[in-house]
Amino acid sequence: MTAETTTAKRVVCPGCAKKAKRVSSVTLRALLKDQFAAEIGDGDHACCDSNSEGCIPISEDTGWRFCDSTDCNVVYFSEEGDTSFTKSQLKVPVGVKETTGERPLCYCFGHSVASIKDEVRMKGRSDALEDIRVKMKDPGCHCETSNPSGSCCLGSVTKGIQIALEELESKDSNQKLSAPATSSSHRGENIAKIGTVVSAIMASACCWLPLVLLAVGVSGAGIAASLEVYRPLFIVVTFGFLGAAFYFTYRPKKAAAAGHGCCSPDPAEAGNCCPPSGIRRFNMMALNKVMLWGVTVLAVAFLFFPSYVGVLFGTGDDAVGTENMNRAVFQIEGMTCEGCATTVAQAIRQVPGVMAVEVSYEKKQAVVGVAPDQPIPEQEIFTALKQAGYSGEVVRQETTVTDDDQAITPANTNEGAVLNREMVRETVVNIEG
Repeated sequence: MTAETTTAKRVVCPGCAKKAKRVSSVTLRALLKDQFAAEIGDGDHACCDSNSEGCIPISEDTGWRFCDSTDCNVVYFSEEGDTSFTKSQLKVPVGVKETTGERPLCYCFGHSVASIKDEVRMKGRSDALEDIRVKMKDPGCHCETSNPSGSCCLGSVTKGIQIALEELESKDSNQKLSAPATSSSHRGENIAKIGTVVSAIMASACCWLPLVLLAVGVSGAGIAASLEVYRPLFIVVTFGFLGAAFYFTYRPKKAAAAGHGCCSPDPAEAGNCCPPSGIRRFNMMALNKVMLWGVTVLAVAFLFFPSYVGVLFGTGDDAVGTENMNRAVFQIEGMTCEGCATTVAQAIRQVPGVMAVEVSYEKKQAVVGVAPDQPIPEQEIFTALKQAGYSGEVVRQETTVTDDDQAITPANTNEGAVLNREMVRETVVNIEG
């Protein structure tokens, strides 16, 4: 009887226990780094024939196996013995064992997961398989010395196309999921800007609103005093909204590498996706900043409206200073700012017969001038003040001596002096507001 001893050949990867494919020693010698390629024997088996349909499967024992699993670092291992080679010992990256990056699939004609993604973005599909089939015939492939698997890449490219489509779809889903957060941020920024302007307008309403009501003939009685009470509150609210607007506009943006933006954490893909999006994002940020500063200027203009409203509309006339008018000085109650002085001046100007008005917010007084031969329309002025939301009283009244009066006045006599003094009258009249 003859004893036969059979040595079991290792067909599963020592790193992941997955069954591995045969690979030619030609591939190992071509793709292993020189110091490791020297360990490979002289066996030879070519798997590709450029004159036929391309690569053909290896059916004979070659002594070596190739592991394409992404779960381990082993690329080649011997069927007998404990020899194995890892990814770092090859001259080229093993695309089928990677999950990120460019991930080359066809080493003969330059197709990879990254290039397939670019193609799908541009055309909506990938023609990589058709391109490879055509080129396999002319000029022909050399998978046994270029592809780490040592075999035809069509199967790997087919899987790579599916992977590329899934990753693109996943990225689109992530962008859609992040859209509500982005929209919410923009909505908050817009609300803050609108709130800033509205609250600033309300903070100065005690000055501009009575002017508007006066212009359209509507009584604004008491409205200035009522709004003045809330002016400090509106000022605080304005600065609160303005601070929120600055926060939303200038806060640090979250990096897109988290997977919710356009840019992929994969450097190979970032070059194709980020620049256009970055330009759009820069333009939008610049526009938001310009809008924010415009809102800030507008808010400040409204907040300080009471300080310069007198310059815009005026609080008096130079004619008040002349001596050829009958004049009266009114003490005004209810003025709280320069804007009120403007409102008072506008109200008195509308009274028939009034030729000139000058209002002093500091003195809380209004000097009114009429024609020399006309009396001061006190009751009409009180009515106009009440309609505008103010009250007043006459504290002094001066009557101008006309030329006719001077003609009948004895000159250089004590009697004439007495008559002239009698024509200057001072009265104090209390009027209900």
